[in-house]
Amino acid sequence: MRHVAILVLLLGITACIPAGRDDYAPPPVRPQLATDPAVLGTNPQPTLSSPWEASSVTANARTVAPGTYVVRPGDTLRGIANRIGAGSQIIASANGLVEPYVIHPGQRLKIIGGRYHTINAGETGIAIARAYGAPWRDVVELNALEEPYVLRVGQKLLLPASAPQDPANLTIEQRAAAFDLDIDDIVTGGQPALADGAAAKEPSDWRKAIAPSTAIATPGAFSGQFLWPVKGTVISSFGSKGGGKVNDGVNIGVAKGTPIRASAGGVVAYSGDEIGVFGGLILINHGSGWVTAYGHADRLNVTRGQQVSAGQVIGLAGESGYVQEPQLHFEIRKDRKPVDPKIHLPKNS
Repeated sequence: MRHVAILVLLLGITACIPAGRDDYAPPPVRPQLATDPAVLGTNPQPTLSSPWEASSVTANARTVAPGTYVVRPGDTLRGIANRIGAGSQIIASANGLVEPYVIHPGQRLKIIGGRYHTINAGETGIAIARAYGAPWRDVVELNALEEPYVLRVGQKLLLPASAPQDPANLTIEQRAAAFDLDIDDIVTGGQPALADGAAAKEPSDWRKAIAPSTAIATPGAFSGQFLWPVKGTVISSFGSKGGGKVNDGVNIGVAKGTPIRASAGGVVAYSGDEIGVFGGLILINHGSGWVTAYGHADRLNVTRGQQVSAGQVIGLAGESGYVQEPQLHFEIRKDRKPVDPKIHLPKNS
């Protein structure tokens, strides 16, 4: 079933190859990532299921009518939200309330209508988006979700109005067409929901992989100082390539098997190959809104939740994904937005 789920994801993703990667072309056969223990040593190869497969999601959203609620004695914002089925954060935002969300009897609260999904234990944002055939990035914007993007059990997410009214009637092909996956989705939607009061798990050492059903704690403050992940020639620079194409990072030509090094210290947010265009992909969360991405890897030497240091070898370069020569696709993102890596890297590669 896992392989079928990944195939369905790829059907949708291959129709949405990121604009701007003018050197990308789907290969005849997608290569498998190498798993030779002799090469990887004792560092474990990721084998756990993907974060968006951590828990199945039932599409049973509740429709809430727009209107006004008059606060009663003893009411709390969360109690009101639970009673009417809307999200407490959405109500707070719509009425200009700030923590600790003090409300008073007789106060009139504006209620934003729409369909709300109540989050269950272990559900991830990506899995919720898949269940409703809605782009996860739209859910993030609609609910004003912010770092560290950890969902809470019982939290209610407002769904985009464009999401299908009855996702149960969607065919596999329709769901694949409605859902695609990108780096931002993994960064913002890969954390499973936690119970109130539960804390995300601190990063592990290299011997332990954190299960996809466990949320990872966000690293502390980061200065934004980066190192080049490989030494090579930049074959595709950051920015517009004309014709509506944009490269969100840089592509560096290197020999197959070149060690890929962490550009800065942080925690591995993702290590896998489910995004077909990038092949072997590693995402590292550095804290303070900084994330780096390493694509087209031939080997992955790190696992989700692993803590890494600047300069540590995290994989080997290759030509996995939609490229026709060995290279590394490298991105730096700040607060979800891609920035030109050359601005933040030393002058000499």
